[in-house]
Amino acid sequence: MSTDNVESTFLQRTSRWKLIILLLVLALIITVIISLGLGSTSVPVQDILTIIGKRIPFLDSFIDSSSVSAASEAIILEARLPRIIAGVLIGAALAAAGVLYQGVFKNPMADSYVLGVSAGAAVGASASILVGAGFVFFEFRLIQVAAFIGALSAMFLVYNLARVGSRVPVTTLLLCGIAVNFFLFAVVGVLEIIAANKLHDIVFWLMGGYSNVYWQDIWAILPFIVIGIVVAFFYVRDLNLLAMGEETAHHLGVNVERSKQILLVLASLITAAAVSVCGLIGFVGLMIPHLTRLLIGPDHRILLPTSTIIGAIFLVLCDDLARVLSTLFSAMSTRDWPVGIITMLFGAPFFVFLLKKKKQSYAA
Repeated sequence: MSTDNVESTFLQRTSRWKLIILLLVLALIITVIISLGLGSTSVPVQDILTIIGKRIPFLDSFIDSSSVSAASEAIILEARLPRIIAGVLIGAALAAAGVLYQGVFKNPMADSYVLGVSAGAAVGASASILVGAGFVFFEFRLIQVAAFIGALSAMFLVYNLARVGSRVPVTTLLLCGIAVNFFLFAVVGVLEIIAANKLHDIVFWLMGGYSNVYWQDIWAILPFIVIGIVVAFFYVRDLNLLAMGEETAHHLGVNVERSKQILLVLASLITAAAVSVCGLIGFVGLMIPHLTRLLIGPDHRILLPTSTIIGAIFLVLCDDLARVLSTLFSAMSTRDWPVGIITMLFGAPFFVFLLKKKKQSYAA
């Protein structure tokens, strides 16, 4: 094949993936707009576009919002939009972290539970609920700060336990992660036993959800998630080479240990930021990267951005379903359905399917 043909093929592939990403972004925008209209009080799409357009610089002067009621505006801007934006950020974060974990471990069944990150967040959040989750620390709620610190502390603990000299073998890292994960969830169990009247709050947080998210919560996690994902994108080449084996990656110029350290820190940082606000939402980091990999292939240059967008769409849709179910069963419970319950309903069968598929490959 000539140089011209190779260059032409590369440009065609690049254009194709740019189009796919553009379509996914458009799908995400449409999903967000439709989701804003769902709930116990229906808001027309035209009013939603007017309310949002009025907040966009240079567009506000061309939009007449006199036909939109103050009640609709309050519902969209103060109740639904923060919750949906949180769904976008958290879905993107968990899916991106899943891509990084699976890339480092070369295992499609890896996610934030592997290194005890989620368990560390659970310990921090549960402890903060016992002492008073409403306490505010530098404009951040104590439960968020405690969950964030707990998640990162768990990751660093696992990493240091698995270290052998200057190296951290992946198998040792996995085993240490599993051990620390069990220990930390045992600590959560102890905290639940002594929680007394606060047990319900701990259990509800562990189920995962973001029905009480405020704009200040979004601004708190936004830098960690956005910067983490952007920095991770600069390491997609290393992830592609690591998939070929650590020795091969080393011979091709990758500082394997340093790349693994950076990627694990980024994945844990993104996960910690997400779970500090939403609690434990399982299976997003497991399902979305794997499904995206089946659809578009293993190239992390495409896998990371597409998984991020699909993860955002998926979690917004799961939250829509949770809100619809909350409305349908409002007579039985005054609390919203946690979105973590919805992701588990989808994720558990998928995990069994993935496990069965892996078992068949082992048998072959």
